[in-house]
Amino acid sequence: MPLGERSGDKSESRYCGVETNFSHDMPQLLSNHICGAGFDFVVAQLMDPAYRPSLLQKEGGEYGALPFAGSDLVLSPSQWSSHVVGKVSSWIDLDAEDEILRLDSETTLKQEIAWASHLSLQACLLPAPKGKSCANYARCVNQILQSLNNMQLWLRIPLVKSDEDSTDSNSDQLIDSWEIWNSFRLLCEHHSRLSVALDVMSSLPSPNSLGRWFGESVRAAIVNTDSFLTNTRGYPCLSKRHQNLITGFFNHAVQVVISGKPVHNLPSGNTNLTASQSINNVDGDKRHPLRSYLDYIGYLYQKLDPIPEQERFELGYRDFLQSPLQPLMDNLEAQTYETFEKDTMKYIQYQRAVSKALLDRVPDKEASAITTVLMVVGAGRGPLVRASLQAAEETGRKLKVYAVEKNPNAVVTLHSLVKLEGWESVVTIISCDMRYWKAPEKADILVSELLGSFGDNELSPECLDGAQRFLKPDGISIPSSYTSFIQPVTASKLYNDVKSHKDVIHFETAYVVKFHSIAKLASPQPVFTFTHPNHSTEKSNNRYTKLQFEIPSDTGSAMVHGFAGYFDATLYKDVHLGIEPSTATPNMFSWSV
Repeated sequence: MPLGERSGDKSESRYCGVETNFSHDMPQLLSNHICGAGFDFVVAQLMDPAYRPSLLQKEGGEYGALPFAGSDLVLSPSQWSSHVVGKVSSWIDLDAEDEILRLDSETTLKQEIAWASHLSLQACLLPAPKGKSCANYARCVNQILQSLNNMQLWLRIPLVKSDEDSTDSNSDQLIDSWEIWNSFRLLCEHHSRLSVALDVMSSLPSPNSLGRWFGESVRAAIVNTDSFLTNTRGYPCLSKRHQNLITGFFNHAVQVVISGKPVHNLPSGNTNLTASQSINNVDGDKRHPLRSYLDYIGYLYQKLDPIPEQERFELGYRDFLQSPLQPLMDNLEAQTYETFEKDTMKYIQYQRAVSKALLDRVPDKEASAITTVLMVVGAGRGPLVRASLQAAEETGRKLKVYAVEKNPNAVVTLHSLVKLEGWESVVTIISCDMRYWKAPEKADILVSELLGSFGDNELSPECLDGAQRFLKPDGISIPSSYTSFIQPVTASKLYNDVKSHKDVIHFETAYVVKFHSIAKLASPQPVFTFTHPNHSTEKSNNRYTKLQFEIPSDTGSAMVHGFAGYFDATLYKDVHLGIEPSTATPNMFSWSV
């Protein structure tokens, strides 16, 4: 049964599995662990561990029948697919010095994966490489992946990293399991169906080292019963660090798998956990020996905070590559405007900026005599016009607004809005590209929302430099400046999505992404800053810079798949807007981060 329910959460992490030994009776195995304990699936070996191809008698030059665990008919196709993850024999070693072992391993690997694929299993667990050298193992797996249809291969990797500061450690003996995984996946060309199943040990590497894995394609966390501690009531529990790690995995759709024999003797007479520790006990007084571990994992899952409404809205956009908008070249659609206009925080900030600008521009004693000319360049369907007029009402200033918009479809809506709100006397709609419009008068305030997720990636500097001719010499631009930032990240899923296009141009495209499964390897650094109005005599927006990032020493090796881009903007004076993580405007979703 699923560990719990969270509104809007349909991720795979709701399901918990159990690692089992080989069994000739697969239906009974499922009955024991799924019906009897409440696990959602088993990670089961499909072939007798005593099997070795070299020990079989050959018949006519071919190997004899294989001792598989029954036939595919012992379970229905839906049962195989939903409740069984295959496990390749752990004895295989494709990089062994022993030639017979190496050949047996390759033959067995291919046979077992072929059988698992025949059963339509969703995934098959590969044993961990036996050493740092895994070239032949990776070669064989890569060969299999080329002909594999839909099944995922999970490579088992122990979650370990030696302490480089340890005085008794030889540099040649330092182990970082991430490096083993990285070597393996590079030899498999970042194949999208090759993922990781992490063996969670009783001791964990540093938080920075662990953080690397959140940018990798981790599908399962195998938690051995030896990793559990004992709480004051005698039940299994995990350390705070382990709890934080498992919670992080839950939030990244990583499934937990319980492995090993029970090592906790539950207090006599206490066959049921409290309501906060139990998930629908189906066993009555006869509990499955691993049930208490499952209960604890369910308890951790149920402790997760509810998914906020905004995040539920964004679930479908997580780690999804979106081509950046090009409003100069393309006319935006109604749905795009609708999404932007729901971002109330952005327009609250714009209204605050206009209010401050009006107060600075017009003294209180002249508020009734002076009319401020404000131009909204790129007015869209009117949210900035509305924010500006609300700022004028709030400050008691008189305003004359020019709403400049090149999209004729948005202009239709603008006209309806002006008529509906009774703004005809104060708002003039200009259906024209700002680059070609000849303004009848100069503006006191120029307002725009041309910022992209990287600040300048939707041509805001070029557009505002061109529109600066509308502004009085002492006029105010909102925004007044913005800075772009970049940050190196590990993002295996995004890399594979780009790689699937099999060309260079997609690697050179700056995508808009709602980041989720990424590992941030270093702090963001500023790249370019643009200021408006730009009174420089050399108005060139050509930019070049060279940055150096320092990854924390305890992180270990890491793969930089790309850079995350952000911006931080000053609308006016102390009114700020941005998505750079350390200063991000809260509750704002117009720009993905």
